[in-house]
Amino acid sequence: MPIVYKVNIIEQLKEKGYNTNRIRKEKLLSEGVLTSLRGGKYISMDNLSKICALLDCQPADLIEYVGED
Repeated sequence: MPIVYKVNIIEQLKEKGYNTNRIRKEKLLSEGVLTSLRGGKYISMDNLSKICALLDCQPADLIEYVGED
């Protein structure tokens, strides 16, 4: 995958006070999105936008392009 996560997004959310129970209870992100994040899989731009809003950051703070050799 040429685009990878630079940080552990779930850990970053926890540091901001958004543990997985709170995320589920407040319906901030779906269980499928949480599972994708745990597995390092892609998520939609809408979900990336939500995460950026929660973490008060830019997408480039979370993901990066790594060229394939």
